[in-house]
Amino acid sequence: MFRGIRFVPTDTKIDFIGKRAIAIALSALLILVSLGSLAVQGLNFGIDFAGGILVEVRTEQQADLAEMRGTLNNLGLGEVSITRLGDSGRDVMIRVPKQPGEEEAQMAALNAVKDALGENVEYRRTELVGPKVGDELMADGAMAVGIALLVIAAYIWFRFEWQFAVGALVALMHDIIATIGIFSILQLDFDLTTVAALLTIAGYSINDTVVNYDRVRENLRKYKLLRLPDLINKSLNQVLSRTILTSGTTLLAVLAILVFGGPVLRGFAFALTWGIVIGTWSSIYVGMPILLYTGVRRDTEEEDIPGVNAEQAQPGGEQPESKG
Repeated sequence: MFRGIRFVPTDTKIDFIGKRAIAIALSALLILVSLGSLAVQGLNFGIDFAGGILVEVRTEQQADLAEMRGTLNNLGLGEVSITRLGDSGRDVMIRVPKQPGEEEAQMAALNAVKDALGENVEYRRTELVGPKVGDELMADGAMAVGIALLVIAAYIWFRFEWQFAVGALVALMHDIIATIGIFSILQLDFDLTTVAALLTIAGYSINDTVVNYDRVRENLRKYKLLRLPDLINKSLNQVLSRTILTSGTTLLAVLAILVFGGPVLRGFAFALTWGIVIGTWSSIYVGMPILLYTGVRRDTEEEDIPGVNAEQAQPGGEQPESKG
């Protein structure tokens, strides 16, 4: 009978915890670089947050984006962003940065764009996003991310113990800061779709962390004489196949969106791609080592499992598993 392909051998014994000092140093460096970039050059806010003009038009023939971009950039309105929508090639999204001045300046810029495009286009949507609306959206986005982190940490505390909640919260903050930081370093557009990606990353990362924590809690009851670093290593190796398959298949789907999704979805897909990688890293090298430093409690009220706890744990090594 075909039993499937094993991507990871059952006797895998990778010393994840033994490399925690190097991993923590790399994570700390990434966070410092991210915070430094945010302090020096900040984020490249999109129209959603910074304000500006959004125009969606449909042309009679397939739109020549290069010609249209050259025409609009010659108006002196700043760097105009033009992206194609749909498969017809006729629908185009135009984003113009916020102009200095009040609403009159924005209307003047909008009229200049319409004059440059001519009368052979159909205006399907026109929006003016003011700075007040952008500030409100930014505050709401930050609040959404903050509340999500707190609720997730509360759930982990209720589901496990406070040590696990601390580890999960630190890992999530690590992922969020690293993702925001990469957008700052590369100066990618940061808009509402990026906030949606941050919330998705938080959900994905905590799912991976919960699976790892659940196996650790199970092994804490099963191997009472096993040293905690060895127990965490055993737990991570036991779920390694699941981690690789889950992260790998999800990454393939997101990469397809990144490559074929077009400019509209590129920022969202890039954030998810980075988030999957950094989320898998943090669930192993951030969330797990914290259990060592917070002193996770062993449940001494559980009954010993025959044939497991009777074995003596080898100092610095693993305890043999029960065969029966």
